[in-house]
Amino acid sequence: MDTKYLEIIKAPVVTEKSAHLAQEEGKYVFKVDPKASKSEIKNAVEKIFKVKVEEISTITVKPKKRRVGRYAGLSNRSKKAIVKLAEGQTIDLG
Repeated sequence: MDTKYLEIIKAPVVTEKSAHLAQEEGKYVFKVDPKASKSEIKNAVEKIFKVKVEEISTITVKPKKRRVGRYAGLSNRSKKAIVKLAEGQTIDLG
């Protein structure tokens, strides 16, 4: 497996909502590199998990204001991808 795919897919998002999506609709949520395109994300998921991807939706998460003492700044920007797999395929994130 090529390391560039592991740089695109950062981590799975494990929440109640993402668990429900995975169980009911076959959709999985991942944190991805903000510069990655949908086709790059699709190729990375297919190579890493050996599944067939049907559809991808991406969400750009804007940075939030953060404050530490008297210093104010912004959190890092990030991107999430919701990946729908072909019928009957699953990813084991456990």
